[in-house]
Amino acid sequence: MRGSLRAVWRPVTKLVDAVRGVSFSLEEGELLAFIGPNGAGKSTTIKMLTGILYPSGGRASVLGYVPWKERRKLSYHIGSVFGQKPQLWYHLPPEDTFRLFARIYELDMDAYRERRAFLVEAFQLGELLQTPVRKLSLGQRMKCEIAASLLHRPRLIFLDEPTIGLDVVAKQQIREAIRTLNETENTTIFLTSHDAGDVENLCKRVIVVNHGRIIFDDRTSVLKRQYLTRKIVDVRFSEPLNEPFHLPGVTTLKQGTYGVKLEFDGREVPVERVVQQIIATRSTTDINISDPPMEEIIREIYTQQE
Repeated sequence: MRGSLRAVWRPVTKLVDAVRGVSFSLEEGELLAFIGPNGAGKSTTIKMLTGILYPSGGRASVLGYVPWKERRKLSYHIGSVFGQKPQLWYHLPPEDTFRLFARIYELDMDAYRERRAFLVEAFQLGELLQTPVRKLSLGQRMKCEIAASLLHRPRLIFLDEPTIGLDVVAKQQIREAIRTLNETENTTIFLTSHDAGDVENLCKRVIVVNHGRIIFDDRTSVLKRQYLTRKIVDVRFSEPLNEPFHLPGVTTLKQGTYGVKLEFDGREVPVERVVQQIIATRSTTDINISDPPMEEIIREIYTQQE
């Protein structure tokens, strides 16, 4: 019994460096994807940049403020949304939280109503403002969450997993609203997401972190060129295939009666050669060459860094 009590009152602890030597800058109006696997240090970085966490070392400046020292002043210029941590009052309609935020940020009521009208249109909120939050779907709630964080016209907004768990339609609506906000108001967007569609459709620059360190920081197009070495080829033939399809240097992923799905490494086999070989084998009605999905590219980066 004594040993058990000692284990409870004196637990074994371990010091973990959640973020180590992370250094980067962000331009005004930039739309940045800050991505990495679970436990990579993404949320910890955001919490330090918003002043929620006090770092054990290093320095940071956000819009000219030291976040953990000037959090109150900084809060008037930034917004933040954590996908799994709601800020709307659960039993009240979003409109009530909006009015509360207007008071907290000391907004002029005429300016508040004008701003609210803009956000209602941008995020297609409509009657959602008058519906208790508990009755909203996840997608509807997230749109209201993001809109609430934008009421005070922040120059910079941190979005931590804003589309997590949402359906395709809700994701697209939120992406379009974020893009509109960035284009019309030059709002700087700092986005973390496990959804490759968010990265590919919104962000021109990507920072990849893993084990608390930055392993990639460049344009999204460079990310694709650097890691997109594989090509996918879908072929449709005019006559049925009566035997297994095979080409040198090419992997057959799937074969049907009239078509095949192939994969090859563009560094080892030129695209032109693959196409010529396909045409030389038999008559074709369609050939489509595509890149692997962005999520596969990101997964490959994570795997290489483990």
